[in-house]
Amino acid sequence: MVGLATASVLSLLLVGCSARPVAAQGEEGGDAAGDVISGDRLAEHLRVLASDGFEGRAPATAGEEKTVAYISREFAAAGLGPAGEAGGWTQAVTLARTEIAGPVAASFSVGGREWALANGEDVALETLHPEGDVSLRGVPVVFAGFGITAPELGWDDYAGLDVSGKVVVVLVNDPDFGTAPGRFGGPAMTWYGRWAYKYIEAAKRGAAGVLIVHETAPAAYPWATVRNGRAAPQFDIVRADAATYHLPVRGWMQRATAERLFGEAGLSFEAAKREAQQAGFRGRALDGVAFSAGFAVKRSRITSHNVLGLLPGAGRADETVIVSGHWDSFGEGTPDDSGDAIINGAVDNATAIASMLEIARVMAAGPAPARSVLFIALTAEESGLLGATHYAAHPLRPLATTAAAINMEMWSPDGPTRDISSWGQGKVSLERALATAARAEGRTYSPDPELEAGFFYRADHFAFAQAGVPAITVGPGMDQVEGGVEGGRAARADYFSRRYHQPGDEFDDGWDMRGPTADTAVVLRLVREVANASAWPEWDAGSEFRAVREETAGMRAR
Repeated sequence: MVGLATASVLSLLLVGCSARPVAAQGEEGGDAAGDVISGDRLAEHLRVLASDGFEGRAPATAGEEKTVAYISREFAAAGLGPAGEAGGWTQAVTLARTEIAGPVAASFSVGGREWALANGEDVALETLHPEGDVSLRGVPVVFAGFGITAPELGWDDYAGLDVSGKVVVVLVNDPDFGTAPGRFGGPAMTWYGRWAYKYIEAAKRGAAGVLIVHETAPAAYPWATVRNGRAAPQFDIVRADAATYHLPVRGWMQRATAERLFGEAGLSFEAAKREAQQAGFRGRALDGVAFSAGFAVKRSRITSHNVLGLLPGAGRADETVIVSGHWDSFGEGTPDDSGDAIINGAVDNATAIASMLEIARVMAAGPAPARSVLFIALTAEESGLLGATHYAAHPLRPLATTAAAINMEMWSPDGPTRDISSWGQGKVSLERALATAARAEGRTYSPDPELEAGFFYRADHFAFAQAGVPAITVGPGMDQVEGGVEGGRAARADYFSRRYHQPGDEFDDGWDMRGPTADTAVVLRLVREVANASAWPEWDAGSEFRAVREETAGMRAR
């Protein structure tokens, strides 16, 4: 999800050379037949996948049918074999689907005075609970700081706080954001800072709901992203414990809404936030404050699909390198000022699928790698990495003999960069392997420049990492050849404010394809090197995933 902006004026001037192929050297330093990444081919894939005809590529829609058919057809044309279930191209992913059916009524009451809330403006509500409509009336509200319980760090925002049957207000990110490094290790967002964690933790304690206070800087995206995501249908894998795993209602509220709420309760939101950043913070009830929400819920189960193609290895075919990216976007959302409601997902994440198809084409042309390479176009990433989570729980090739998962996200169409990056601080040898591959292509590797945004937990590689597989998400760099770091930062900020998860994320024939082309060439080299190596990628000491991998390494040895 780390993307940059759509075409700049400079990009339009460069379109004549935008599709220049970038050679990717073979293992012996020479180009093999067909061993070239084509910007023209990347652009054509993008033109199709991000077209209005694909309807925003939402799971379980006509847009999914077109997307799955297209990727399957292109895998076959590239020379891959089907690697899905029953000898086909797909793996079925059954998802529980919830959708708000009709109007949403929501309000706070403070001291008996009711204050109506506009859904999508003041708050953005949703539910994944498996039972009944949402019907909360006059539910007490408590403030639980960042909503974190981290015994290993000596931190518990819930200490002494009863939240059973109550609505919990929590802050986004974790306590180290915007302060001197503390118990959470500095600016890099931890798992405790992610909204998914906050929902899970509150549900464990029997809360009726959670409202996360949105702020653009610590969340790393604007309110429009929150609003569009909550307005769309919600999905989850099917869980036996869904009634306790999911809150009855959950969502976000604007900072301005929180400021008014705290003010009317006789408190300062800013002072409460500063207090919550201090060790020893204790949550408290917001005296006299209650929350009400009501809306009908339509529930169903749908089947979406991962799409899988296999390039068999020539030496150690039972060992696997996964190349992945998610194919889904949000379908139709809130119309923008032009009336466009289709969230085409061109940068996020048609760019990665285009690269996957091109890498598959080049690698299938030969020479065959030693390890098999499994290309997976994953579903429902935007709903919580669900396609990847399902595959990790139901792998079609053993995870114990899966050497690595190399995921791609959101190439920039704003011109080439000197560097390439990865998401988060993975503590994995693949980061060093990516740096080596970048150098071989005349590029540099830059660690994630926005560790506070928590991108490590926001891409499909995280699901593989949780299963122990060394994993990485590769994304664009920020040091533009024409514009430098300043230009890259400006482009990234523009994308996130105006296009990310919005109808403006569209493909344009004026895109400068030199960046995606060069980035794809680096990933191609990385995949080849991992697929041909005899060594196994590893988690570094201190990685939370190392112990899981060591267990599977023992299985591999047997």
